[in-house]
Amino acid sequence: MTSEVTDLIESLRDGSMSLEEVATRFRERLWPRRRKTTPATYLEMAAAAQEDPEPYLAGSFDDVVAAYDLGKLSDAEYEVLSEAAAESNRAEDRRIADL
Repeated sequence: MTSEVTDLIESLRDGSMSLEEVATRFRERLWPRRRKTTPATYLEMAAAAQEDPEPYLAGSFDDVVAAYDLGKLSDAEYEVLSEAAAESNRAEDRRIADL
């Protein structure tokens, strides 16, 4: 399954884009997020620990993790792209807070 994220990673792999170009695109895009409530009690934490993990979400940071796990990204590339995605999420959080 392809997504914008997998296409960007493939562009990095084939040399048609640099790491900085891909990181810039990561900073500019909106990342789909899973929003769950944080458990407030020990009982809620225990129940949450027993839940199945969320399913794979194409077009999300899951694609970056999968590429890393498959050896398509080096440690250094993963670190740069992780920070770029985090910057995008922080910017989105600030926009939401300002509303």
